[in-house]
Amino acid sequence: MGSSNPSDGAVPKEEEEDEEMANGDAAEAEADGGPSDGSGSPDSSTPPPFSEGEKVLAFHGPLIYEAKIQKAEVLEGKWKFFVHYLGWNKNWDEWVAVDRLLKHTKENVAKQEELAKESQLQEKSKSRSSQKPSKTDVKPEKEDAKNQGSKGKKRKSVPPSEEKEKEKKPQESPLMLQFPLTLKKQLVDDAEFVTQLGKLVKLPRSPNVDDILKKYLEHRTKKDGMINESVSEILKGLRCYFDKALPVLLLYNKEKAQYNDMVKEDVSPSTIYGAEHLLRLFVKLPELLSHVSMEEEALTKLQQRLLDFLKFMQKNQSLFFLSSYDTLKGAVKSE
Repeated sequence: MGSSNPSDGAVPKEEEEDEEMANGDAAEAEADGGPSDGSGSPDSSTPPPFSEGEKVLAFHGPLIYEAKIQKAEVLEGKWKFFVHYLGWNKNWDEWVAVDRLLKHTKENVAKQEELAKESQLQEKSKSRSSQKPSKTDVKPEKEDAKNQGSKGKKRKSVPPSEEKEKEKKPQESPLMLQFPLTLKKQLVDDAEFVTQLGKLVKLPRSPNVDDILKKYLEHRTKKDGMINESVSEILKGLRCYFDKALPVLLLYNKEKAQYNDMVKEDVSPSTIYGAEHLLRLFVKLPELLSHVSMEEEALTKLQQRLLDFLKFMQKNQSLFFLSSYDTLKGAVKSE
């Protein structure tokens, strides 16, 4: 889940086919790895320890998150539960075994809070040590990451079809982006508007992605007292990534017809779309940048800039983001 996410903002509930911007883990679990494959059926004489619709606490890696049981079925002779992490993108929904779940009690909530505090202290300790990287510092940090991964791995008991993919995720990219809480909620609302309510962002957006990138450059220039070339390069890269990734990674199925109507030849998506879709790009950036070879120092600086950009979007959330979306028919502005 990276950086205390069970989401990258990371959201929804039922329409798996519309989750094109996500990794598709939940969809694969339902379509291929779900327990309705005839490998077993619940025995009425042995009821499940958790019931469908029950609010629980669920381990994901070293942390505990609030979750809701969506389904309870038998797989390979054991009870498995399909959970949705409350407040997170439904791309993080997954099948888990009983050893990953806790009853939602005061005692277990206290345990959840204690683990969260410990994790925050560890993050602060790591951030301080990473400010002055040296050869002797790098190895222990990498080994810590491996150890943390192994701890989370012990708690996981998921169908084999999912397990390999989920074990790879934390190792795919060292880039970790922690979204401000209000932007996480923005991602939740965004997905629900499109996938659950059948509404779309009205296009073209104002401010669009280009406008937001320019505003951030002006903000940094004013704050730094000079134009920072590294910031300019990062913003150019974000624009390029956005234009390339939008049609293949950042759209839900219901938005593709709108894209075909609005984005013609020689038209950049960054001049049509706005903050709603730009924020989705940040969910996918760790995956996209996992294919780029970068020095540790450069990666650290990039991560700092991207986190600063997210804070800038948060501060201007009411200006940049729509509070409601339009119906399918009204989602394209008439000329």
